[in-house]
Amino acid sequence: MQQSDNADGSRARRALGSTLRRFFFALSLLLAGLPGSAWPAHAAPEDTLVVDPAQSAIYLDDNYYSLLEDPTGRLTLAQVQSPAWSRRFVRLRGSGHPANIDHTRSAYWLRITVRHAPLETAAWYLELYDSHIGQAVFFRPRPGTTASYDSVVTGASLPFATRPHPYKNFLFDLPPRPGQTATYYLRLHSDTRTSFRAMLHSGPGLIPELSAQYWLLGVFYGILVIMLLYNLILFFFLKEQTYLSYVLYVLSGTLLFLTEDGLGFQYLWPGGPGLNHFIGAAAPVLLLITFAVYASGFLDMASRLPTLYRFGRWVVGLSTALLVLDAAVVHSGFSFWLYLLPYGLLYYSAFRAYRSGLRPARYLLLAQALVASSLTFLIMRKLGIDFYNNAYTVYSLYAAFVAEVVILSYALGEKLKGLMDTTLLTQHRLLKQLRKKHQAQDRLVEQMRENQELKDRLNTELEALVTQRTAELRRQNDTVAAQNRELLEANGLLALQSAAIENLNAELSRDLHAEKAARIEAREVDFGEFSQIYPDKDACLRYLAGLKWEHGSYRCRKCGHEKSCEAREPHARRCTRCRYVESATAGTLLQKCKFSIVKALYAVFLLHAHKGNYSPSELARVLELRQATSWAFAQKVLAALQRRRQAPDYEDGEPWTHVLLDANGEAELAEEAPAETEK
Repeated sequence: MQQSDNADGSRARRALGSTLRRFFFALSLLLAGLPGSAWPAHAAPEDTLVVDPAQSAIYLDDNYYSLLEDPTGRLTLAQVQSPAWSRRFVRLRGSGHPANIDHTRSAYWLRITVRHAPLETAAWYLELYDSHIGQAVFFRPRPGTTASYDSVVTGASLPFATRPHPYKNFLFDLPPRPGQTATYYLRLHSDTRTSFRAMLHSGPGLIPELSAQYWLLGVFYGILVIMLLYNLILFFFLKEQTYLSYVLYVLSGTLLFLTEDGLGFQYLWPGGPGLNHFIGAAAPVLLLITFAVYASGFLDMASRLPTLYRFGRWVVGLSTALLVLDAAVVHSGFSFWLYLLPYGLLYYSAFRAYRSGLRPARYLLLAQALVASSLTFLIMRKLGIDFYNNAYTVYSLYAAFVAEVVILSYALGEKLKGLMDTTLLTQHRLLKQLRKKHQAQDRLVEQMRENQELKDRLNTELEALVTQRTAELRRQNDTVAAQNRELLEANGLLALQSAAIENLNAELSRDLHAEKAARIEAREVDFGEFSQIYPDKDACLRYLAGLKWEHGSYRCRKCGHEKSCEAREPHARRCTRCRYVESATAGTLLQKCKFSIVKALYAVFLLHAHKGNYSPSELARVLELRQATSWAFAQKVLAALQRRRQAPDYEDGEPWTHVLLDANGEAELAEEAPAETEK
């Protein structure tokens, strides 16, 4: 390759010449009536690129480009080749224009002049590094002529099948033209600030070059897949959420690189340019979110740095919103600046966490420093600044990301190891405490052994005392036997007296029973005595169930079936045919009772004992109920007493429990008083 930079003088002269060219170009545009363009009317042409078959690849420096911006986007190749427009092409080097699409509404024409070797037999291939160019049209002279051109139309906004060669980047072939000088044109238009960087490959050297690239990319994605599977398995085994956020971060990075290098568009979604554009815009946002989640969990920001944690959430959220807004509406092309603040804040948080004692945070600092250094080259290319632009810097981000993935995985292991060491230390302390506890237990066992020996000695002494005491008792028994004989004689007399006493006791029992019956008839049983017979709700329900279903007299109230079984409710019955559950209170005066069933049962007893002549206010006082509740229940019982007296089988003096089974009791009271609180 030969280069012709002799036209460039000193740095001062180049700056002065560039200023003059811009001035005359702006003046010519003003005279021509074209808006917005700032190119000189007469500019230095691009250097002629002389290809050498001995070289396999040639990197196109900016002195080999001539550039023309078309703000209208309507210029054709014939217009661009006309003298009026051909003079407006300016060499990119020294023009001050960045080596990328600066205005997304304009179309850019690139002119490249190539002098082919005299004995050239193989084709050359032009490769554009940036795979995000929306539309790229390559114009080349037809074979055997330099005036007639054919064109190849492709771009990121078109399906992958429009590519002239199935390659991740844009690859255009230059047929052999031995000893000829040919001019090639590229028309580029994109809605992103894509780069003009390109490489010229020889035909024989293209296949090894592409094979090496795909092999290295395969190694790159293989490492990512291995790290993904490894950390995913660790997540399933350890249940540590940081591993899951790490996996999501690596997945987001993989998606980003698949869109950046074009492999995703080539192999995964070749027919979806819109999807390719969407993933290219969404992947960096996902990468930011997943890295923020991973860094927050890894650094324990919520506990170690709570203020930075809350501020960081706001910063990441605001940055994400602005990034989405820029990708969907603004299309500024400078969205990469929005990543600086959240990533810088996370880097500062890692530094603070390291200073606070989290040793594994140093790996996060190292990994992010590697990625940041490689991102410098990417940002420079986005801005069109010529800063060490070559094949190594283009793919440096891949190496940095692999290093970051490996370092972050190691950092997770280091952090987990620290946690395990802390756990082991705690367990060691617990073992020491258990050892002390066992020693105390051994001392306790020794004390118990001594106590047992003391107990044995005491038992021996006690046995001697018992033997001595037994002999004494034997002598006393003889004395007692003699006394017993005397007592037998006295017992004969006492037997006669006992018979007389039994007769007296029988008479007293009959008198006591009569007195108790008299008290009940005289209505002298108070609530305390009544509660001894029916102490609680269970006793009352048991009594009611016995009254309703004594001697097995069950009959279903719903279907008339006569067989039942126990239900879940206490003392209730379930019909074996229709499964209807009947409680013990159903069909009695106590159904739907709103206060204590013991009090209700005593109220029925009082009203029956007094034949209904019992004041509701007195009943409320005795049972500690409200007047309305006492009155309502008294009316219900009095109505039942009235119906009982009118029954054909009514007998005077019948037990008070007959009125409890009043079948019409549940329909007497349409609306009862509010429930009383049991006391």
